[in-house]
Amino acid sequence: MPDSKAVHGERGGSAHKRTSIPTFYRQVVAELRKVVYPTQEQLITYFIVVMVFVIFMMTLVSLLDLGFGKLAFEVFSGGSSS
Repeated sequence: MPDSKAVHGERGGSAHKRTSIPTFYRQVVAELRKVVYPTQEQLITYFIVVMVFVIFMMTLVSLLDLGFGKLAFEVFSGGSSS
């Protein structure tokens, strides 16, 4: 059973009671206090990893697009290029 006290019953029950706005606000603040924010070094590392991955994927897709484009021109032009 989860430790969270936010849910006091089974989900999807027919007797659904709305949470009051102050209770909702307190729950949001309590959850935000649990968030672990990355350090500046971790943030820089994550940024570099994401950028390298995105550049790699852009290169891969571009090369595949170029290759398939040339292949399509060869197939549909009759293959008689000089």
